[in-house]
Amino acid sequence: MDYLSPEILKTLTGYSKNYLERPVSEDWTIRPIQAKDNKAMARIIRTVMSEYSCVGEGYSIQDPEVDFLSTVYNSDRSFYWVIEKGSEILGGAGIGPLKGASDDYCELKKMYFSSQLRGKGLGRKLADILLEKAKEAGYKYCYLETVERLSTANILYQKLGFERLTAPIGDTGHGSCEFQYLRSL
Repeated sequence: MDYLSPEILKTLTGYSKNYLERPVSEDWTIRPIQAKDNKAMARIIRTVMSEYSCVGEGYSIQDPEVDFLSTVYNSDRSFYWVIEKGSEILGGAGIGPLKGASDDYCELKKMYFSSQLRGKGLGRKLADILLEKAKEAGYKYCYLETVERLSTANILYQKLGFERLTAPIGDTGHGSCEFQYLRSL
């Protein structure tokens, strides 16, 4: 396999279905959220939502769970992971049941990254981890909602195999999101 670049070979050999905390590189770690991370993630979510004018009714910035992610996403079928550099939390995302849908459906929720984390490929790595864990948790479909102006996120979701829907599924309470996506797990 000497025809593969060292970066590709490292990625292929480091990929596993059964991983917990794992460093992405010397500096980055992707791991389950802890209570001490709640404040940092709430700040990141509010900052990013405000940066993209996603404030007010119908956006997840209004969800009470924003301040308590480690408590809300803490079960076999609901989990939240963060990305940190050193001891600084720079982003995260979670999976939880899709409210108002069958038990086969989960939702990719609250995927937000600080500006210094964006564009490094870590969103894809985190999403891959969460989608694999969702499958292991018994979900068959993953749903998400977003807004058009998050163009980079929309591109990522499509690269991850999400297909755009014409109407929302479930009852998320996020009526201000223009785009809905779904993919099989």
